[in-house]
Amino acid sequence: MSWIDITVELSENVAEWPGDTPFSFETPVTKEMSGSVNIGKITTSTHIGTHVDAPFHFDNDGATIEALDINRYIGNATIIEVVGKEEISKSDLEAHNIEGTILLIKTHAATDKSAFPNEVPTLTLDAVTYLAEQGIKLFGIDVPSVDLVNSKTLDVHHALHAHDIMIIENIVLDRVDSGLYDFIALPLKIKGADGSPVRAVVRKKEEDHES
Repeated sequence: MSWIDITVELSENVAEWPGDTPFSFETPVTKEMSGSVNIGKITTSTHIGTHVDAPFHFDNDGATIEALDINRYIGNATIIEVVGKEEISKSDLEAHNIEGTILLIKTHAATDKSAFPNEVPTLTLDAVTYLAEQGIKLFGIDVPSVDLVNSKTLDVHHALHAHDIMIIENIVLDRVDSGLYDFIALPLKIKGADGSPVRAVVRKKEEDHES
């Protein structure tokens, strides 16, 4: 089976968090100037497009991105679809067969990645506890944040961290079916960083045990 890219394409069209640094790419050194090569320059937030949060993002005492175990971002991932919900509850999750250590939720709530959403669906706290009980170590969703856009307390971020569950946000699942997949999404090794863009990919398991 082929790998499927579930990453937001980074360009000046991708929406940044309001007030955050937008993404830009330029080529300040061209082959004509240097005589040999083109050299690009990127300016960006660490939370642009498809990205992972390090605990330091919301906790001054939390681990920064280079200290995280890369094995947490490789493994078996269950993709489920939960559409039309303001909150995703424990009972919503119980309706699915969740396998592996990674859960990715397709909500269809923010499919246009050039526009930042005003509202996003979030997990209830009992849903976070349920994920921990199922052995989930990485939680991902297809919107820019696991918390409400206007949240200052970031309750879901903190609850996931308390249960040792890492976070990946703004994945692209529009054309990916529910089921069990191989998953890879490695963060850049940036010393002291609060997060990192990733290139996230999935590959359908040949023997899928979805419900």
